[in-house]
Parts: sequence; structure tokens; C-alpha cells
Amino acid sequence: MPEYPDLNLYIGGAWRKTGQSLPVINPATEDVISEVPVARRQDLDDALEAAERGFRIWRATSPRVRAEVILRAAALMRERADEIAHSITLEHGKPLPQARMEVIRGCEFFEWDAGEAQRLYGRVVPSAPGIRYLVIQQPVGTVAAFSPWNFPMSQPARKIAGALAAGCSIIIKAAEETPAGALHIAKAFHDAGLPAGVLNLVFGVPAEISTYLIPQDQVRLVAFTGSTAVGIHLTEMAARTMTPVLMELGGHAPVIVCDDVDAQAAGLMSAARKARNAGQVCTSPTRFFVDQKIFAPYAAAFAERAAAVNIGNGMTPGVEMGPVANHRRIEAIDALVEDARAKGAKVLTGGARPNGPGYFYPVTVLAEVPDDARVMREEPFGPLAVINPTASLDEAIACANALPFGLAGYAFTHDAATADRLMNEVEVGNFSINTLEASVAEVPFGGVKASGQGREGGMEGMQHYLEVKTVSHRMELEHEPTVSGAKA
Repeated sequence: MPEYPDLNLYIGGAWRKTGQSLPVINPATEDVISEVPVARRQDLDDALEAAERGFRIWRATSPRVRAEVILRAAALMRERADEIAHSITLEHGKPLPQARMEVIRGCEFFEWDAGEAQRLYGRVVPSAPGIRYLVIQQPVGTVAAFSPWNFPMSQPARKIAGALAAGCSIIIKAAEETPAGALHIAKAFHDAGLPAGVLNLVFGVPAEISTYLIPQDQVRLVAFTGSTAVGIHLTEMAARTMTPVLMELGGHAPVIVCDDVDAQAAGLMSAARKARNAGQVCTSPTRFFVDQKIFAPYAAAFAERAAAVNIGNGMTPGVEMGPVANHRRIEAIDALVEDARAKGAKVLTGGARPNGPGYFYPVTVLAEVPDDARVMREEPFGPLAVINPTASLDEAIACANALPFGLAGYAFTHDAATADRLMNEVEVGNFSINTLEASVAEVPFGGVKASGQGREGGMEGMQHYLEVKTVSHRMELEHEPTVSGAKA
């Protein structure tokens, strides 16, 4: 069995420890499995200087060579997938097969963006004889990126892939709760021959690192995935220096279930996806608005499947769902359940933490939840689902759009006219019909309203790491015309 890796910062192509560290806890056992070093002010200064040097080298590297380095690193990560997945399960708790799926997904981000690196086209604008107007794209510069704990490898992969493919350097502050995924990425790029300073990895107290890095002159883009509240704070900070931002923020994904689908099949599918990553996904389906004609069989199938989810240590074969991240998540979910129960919601299954060690919480299904319950407005970010009946499609769409969030949304229907209306009227950045998959490498991903700014993935995702420059090129010097009668 692979060992959990030795944790270090990666700055200027070299590994380093610091004098301060934070514990890394296995959420399935509550045991401390390692210590992650905390970056000091000097470490951050070193990272900024290294990134500036690395950017000068990397921006002058041809797109084809950049793609070759990225693909070599991705191939190494695929070779090491079992080792990386083992580390992720230890620090995060998700079942080992899901951890391995995450590693492969992260590799796909690198592979897709490596291809896009060679397709960052400009254009020639038609003009008069003797002059050319060119529109070219250039890398924005050093990126300060911040990735969350819920996907230890694929979340940092998304930001690193976009930055490196565009020709930028990057300082990524990965989650100190789940540091191994980003560490394995840095190792792969180190072994693949990435020039020193192009990729720098730091850990530490999030507020201290963001407060120091974001205002620095070297930082030309801030990329963040996390809560809406923190995203707003970082955006305000970046605005003081006119630094652009790429924000992928919170959601509270609605699911509209129409009466023309198989209620049992849709219920079983919904419950299984709700359990994925213990519901700790910004796109996790959470608010289910079900046509009242099929509400009863749908809710019954959902609750039955949810109750049958095999919960346990992610290292155990057959486990479908691991623990949530920490005690704070359990307390937050408990508070939402009790508030809804007090206001008249029905608890169809779950709703109480089991005895024993580990941060486990069952898939919990609430039904007929009133609008004034907190869970109808606050993202649970855990294995908690709300199922409410709706009398019409109009009502379902209104409920789906009632919140300021708009990251992902879903629907089940086989009616073409209904599908067309839903894809036009549901206010989200990513909408899926008859599937609960919201994001793949080939397509852009991001939110509307309070769920963020910008897109990651697809060809659109590269644009945030680029600046557009217009070049006007006249072939000969143009003499200024003189006014008749004026002195030369």
C-alpha cells in the first residue's frame, strides 16, 4: 500500500519545509496522518520572485513545447494514479474508486488544455493597402490561485492546466486540509521538466496568504474556487489594484423532475449522485422540485436508495460514501436538518450522526420543506437533499431561480418543448438534462449571479489567462499632412 507523501512547499523548482505546520487529519478515523508546512512571508516573496523569473522563460516557450511538458506530466500522473488516489482517500475520505476517478479527471484537464495551448489563435483584420491590423493573445502573467479541499487533485489541476497552457506562471495555494493532490501535481511537473518557477505550491492560513499575495504587482490574475462570501472578499481585494479575477463560487443546485419520466429510475439516479463525494460538491443536486403527479414514487425511490448507501472508510471495498470533511460540516448539516424539522419538514431518511469515530453523516432526505427553512436558502455542502412537490412547470422554474446562486441545474424530461424551455429559462451556468454530470474538460464551467465570474475548461476557459493586444502595422512611415499656407 502506498504511503502518504512527505509534504513540502514547492518554490522555484525546489522543495522546502518551514518552521510551522498544521495537522492533516484522516476524516474517517480522526487520526493525524501528517503535518503540512505553513508558508512564511519570505516563502511568499520567494514564490513571487520565482514566478516572475519562470514567466519570462515560459511565455517565450513555444506552444508546442509547453504542450509536450504538460502532456508528459499528465502521463506521469496517470502512471501514478493509484498512489495519488490512495493519498486523496486518506486525507479526504472519499472511496478509493472515486478518488481514482478524480485523478483521471484531473489528467483530462491537463490533456485538453495542452491541446488548446496550440490553438490560441489571433486574427488579421481586413484593412487598407500598406497597413495590417493584428489581434494577438498573450499570457496575462503570474496567477495567484486558490483551490478548495473537496477535490484535492482535480481542483488545483483545473487552474494549473489553464495557466500553464496559456504561458503563465502560477502560485497555487492548495487546501491545507487536503494537500497531497496538489503536491502530486507539482511532483509530476518537476519530473516532466517544467522550468523552475513556472509552478509554485504553497500552503498556509488562507486569509494571510491571500491578503499578502493579491495586492502584489507581480500578480496579474486571481483564480479562486470556494464560497461566495470569500469570493466576494477576494474580488474586492483584487479590485483595489485592478487585478482581474476568475471566480467559481457556491451553488445550491436545483433539479426539476417532470411528470413524463420514470419516477423510480430518476429517484434512484438522484440519490446515488447526492451521495457522490458526500455531497461536498458545488454542483451537487440539492433542491429537487418534482411534479406532484409523480412526487410520491419519486420520493420513495430516492429515500430507499439513500438509506441503502454504504457509508464507511473509503479504503474499504464496497463503500459508496465516506465521511464529510470535519466536525464543522456535521454541525452545519445538523443545524439545517433541525431547523427544517422544527418548521414542519418531513425527514424521510437520515438526519442523525451515527456513533463512533470519523466525521460520518448519512444521506439525509427532507420532504415538503417550507420556503422559510434555512436549507432552502443555504447550500448544505453535504449529503442533504430537499424534495418538494410542484404543481406546474412554471412553479418549478420559479423555485429553481428563487436564489441568488446559479452554478448548476438539472432536469429530467423526455419532452423536447419542455427541455427547450428549461434550458432557456433556468438561470445557471451549467444545465444538464437526464444526466447529473455538470462538468467535463471539453466544455466551459462556471456560474451566473452570485455563483461566480468567468469560466474554466473548454476553449473559453483559456481566455482568462490571456490578454488581447491589437497591433497596427504600417509598412512605411506616414507623413503628417500639412495645412495649406501654414509654416513648415
